Amino acid sequence: MKRLDLYLARTVLLHTVMVMAVLLALMSLVTFINQQDDIGQGSFDVAAAFLVTVLMLPQQAYELLPIGALIGAITGLGALARDSELTVLRAAGVSVARIAGSAAIAGGVVAATLWVVGEYFAPPADLYARQYKLFSRFSQLEIAGSRSAWVREGSWFVNVRQQAAENLFGGVFLYEMGPDRHLRLVGRAETARQDADGRWVLSNYAETTFAADHVATKSGAREVTGAKFNPEFLGLAVTDPGSRPLSDLRAFRRHLAANSLDTRAWDIAYWSRVSRLFAAVIVCVFAVPFAFGPLRQAGAGARTVLGIMAGVLFILLTQTLANSGQVYNLNPLLVAWGPTLLMSAVAAIAIWRTR
Repeated sequence: MKRLDLYLARTVLLHTVMVMAVLLALMSLVTFINQQDDIGQGSFDVAAAFLVTVLMLPQQAYELLPIGALIGAITGLGALARDSELTVLRAAGVSVARIAGSAAIAGGVVAATLWVVGEYFAPPADLYARQYKLFSRFSQLEIAGSRSAWVREGSWFVNVRQQAAENLFGGVFLYEMGPDRHLRLVGRAETARQDADGRWVLSNYAETTFAADHVATKSGAREVTGAKFNPEFLGLAVTDPGSRPLSDLRAFRRHLAANSLDTRAWDIAYWSRVSRLFAAVIVCVFAVPFAFGPLRQAGAGARTVLGIMAGVLFILLTQTLANSGQVYNLNPLLVAWGPTLLMSAVAAIAIWRTR
């Protein structure tokens, strides 16, 4: 790596670190404030809320790092432009494409950091934070399992295979044990959701009851039960594609494909995580044209606001495509790579037009 590349990349990375420190400090404050309503429930106290806040930092860093890199690159390169350092480089014959290449090196470091955090730190820390909080708040319940949720409350055992929304679950199996620890009831519902009164509504429900001298069955399109299972707790161990590392996503996609099951949600999650790594490089390159444009004499505040606006727009586009991908049956590759490719095209055109 030549000295020029090292200098430019180090400037971008230094400003990215400073921006991330501010963003994470703000997010930690917001997260800790959001825990206040739960303090006092069960054994969840102020120390537990602080621990949960700290454990959620890796996941927040993973989500914010592309935006932080964009703002850091804009402010870092903008500072060089304001001090006429980029003007000197251009006068010395250094092309804008070469400066963009140096910014891309910084983006590569950001992408490597993003991959390490997303694979090894964020998923286990986020899972433990949710487990710790829920075990503290709902200490009367028991849970086990990793690929599906097994929840026990009194004589009831519930197995949930998937979670479609905050209080909507699919593939629900119910088991009730009698006083003598013998199986009394087995039920299965296609979906289960909690209504406004806290009752569980089961659709396409079928039930088998074991009595001393006979077995009774019943089925119905809709069954309402007064069970008090908390939907937040039920969803704890249900697999969430968006919060899993790449290795898990790849393995589960293969499992679903081998069993002829729908893989769209997992395809979107997998390729979204891959495209995020490339986006970390693209956002640093995307900042280069702004250093030579009308903002080269602007203050750090104006460049920061611009970076935040561009980052928010990118995130909104990404989340909109991800949320609508399954609804409108969009191609997973288009959903995952669309925003990144759009930003790449805009950056390439802007660099080409920069003189």
